Amino acid sequence: MESLFVPTLIVALAEIGDKTQLLALLLAARFRRPWPIIAGILAATLANHFAAGALGTWVAGLLAPAQIGWLLAASFAAVALWTLIPDRLDEDEGSRFRQHGAFLTTLVAFFLAEMGDKTQVATVMLAAQYPHFVLVVIGTTLGMLLANVPVVLAGNFAAERLPLVLIRRLAACAFATLALYSGYQALKLGGAA
Repeated sequence: MESLFVPTLIVALAEIGDKTQLLALLLAARFRRPWPIIAGILAATLANHFAAGALGTWVAGLLAPAQIGWLLAASFAAVALWTLIPDRLDEDEGSRFRQHGAFLTTLVAFFLAEMGDKTQVATVMLAAQYPHFVLVVIGTTLGMLLANVPVVLAGNFAAERLPLVLIRRLAACAFATLALYSGYQALKLGGAA
């Protein structure tokens, strides 16, 4: 059972304050439908963490840690800029994003947000450490849900009062900070090589 409990605890703690918690809040405020968002988080996390456990070790062997750091820095910077651009969802209920619904939007957004995230990396390491791969993936997925479901539910109740422009700017600042940190880490790793 250690293959289940340790990954659950590690990911739940790692997820606190993570970018996907902010994404959960934004999706809850935007769609105001918590259950399809929660289902999307579950499906995206299962798919992402299964892929992480199966392929993560192989990919990590292809790139140097500094290269991975620079790739993350560029990705976070791009997401920071993208976050500042309001989509039509805020102004137009007929937006192409709205037509895909809360579940599909959450599924895609969470799957992509988890790419290269610390919880994805943790899943790779935990799957290598513990003998029961399926229990590790279930545990890391439970950890994600423990951290994000309360945010979705709270965001859903507070959606009418949330200033989406301010939240978008704060999210952009958070992603920019992650970009700077990843670049700093890449510089440190590059200097150590």
